[in-house]
Amino acid sequence: MLAILNDWKFVVAACLLLGLAPFYPEPHLWGKIRWLAGGGQGMQPLDWFDLFWHGWPWVLLLRLLVRTTLK
Repeated sequence: MLAILNDWKFVVAACLLLGLAPFYPEPHLWGKIRWLAGGGQGMQPLDWFDLFWHGWPWVLLLRLLVRTTLK
């Protein structure tokens, strides 16, 4: 299971599919980040979970980039 978290193909696919879905009218994660940047007024627990769910692939990608750069 942990090997898949270090697989570039899986992580990039997760970023593009889960991290950005739904794509229209704007990527979902981008909307949540803008909401937080605006103060996060009215965010419910489900919104925080949604931010986590759409954000974890990007955290994995950042982790892989750092690991690769530091090697």
